[in-house]
Amino acid sequence: MAELHVTSATNPRLKAVTALRRRRVREQEGRTVVDGHAELALAVEAGVVPDLLLHCPELMTDPEAQGGLVERVRALGTTTIRCGRSAFEKVAYREGPDGLLAVVPVAGVPLADLTLPDDPLVVVVEGLEKPGNLGSVLRTADAAGVAAVVAADPTTDWGNPNVVRASKGTVFSVPVASAPLAQVRDWLHAGGFRVVATTPDTDLTHTAADYRGAVAIAVGTESTGLSEAALGAADVRVRIPMAGRVNSLNAGVSAAVVVYEAVRQRTS
Repeated sequence: MAELHVTSATNPRLKAVTALRRRRVREQEGRTVVDGHAELALAVEAGVVPDLLLHCPELMTDPEAQGGLVERVRALGTTTIRCGRSAFEKVAYREGPDGLLAVVPVAGVPLADLTLPDDPLVVVVEGLEKPGNLGSVLRTADAAGVAAVVAADPTTDWGNPNVVRASKGTVFSVPVASAPLAQVRDWLHAGGFRVVATTPDTDLTHTAADYRGAVAIAVGTESTGLSEAALGAADVRVRIPMAGRVNSLNAGVSAAVVVYEAVRQRTS
């Protein structure tokens, strides 16, 4: 079948892609967008099969590699549309697009469907609002080999294009799930997890805790940290030593510091 060539952003298929910027539409359709070569390549490598791929040769920064990805995705049975530059730039989510944008299923499974190894290390994030922080946590989880990231009482959805972008596509390579805090707490208890909560209000430093076995590292928001309910569900509370004037780190940084201490202990 011949590939469709579109030069107008008013094309119905392109308008449907643009509609995925709205969370309500993403949740109704179970679809989101991956905007960018690096992010799409990682998603495909993780087993994601796009429903639709838009590409614009005029905007490609590495035509050989990006053209190869287009062919690879087309071979998966994905519909591809070649777009004119103006049309693509109007549909693209990010500024300075590189000529690749795909519609894919939103990442994530129900909490009960997460498949974990023995003695897993997971990260629980409570109420994170900023997609960039959630993306940062995902990149750390991917790099450190974390078994899963669970969002408790999430305010940002896994399909938010800014989460996809900030995570560099690792939202598709790291198992993720979302659930109300009470459900997450029950799941952790049933799984025999030791819950390590990060908070400045404790004397125990993060390097003094034991991260061996089934462990969940819980991180809250920058403004308020973990809720009292989340702290109450923790087995251990730890703090990251702070020598400066502020008493907290960015949520993504906090998660990375504690996760890598856990990895150090678990691989020693």
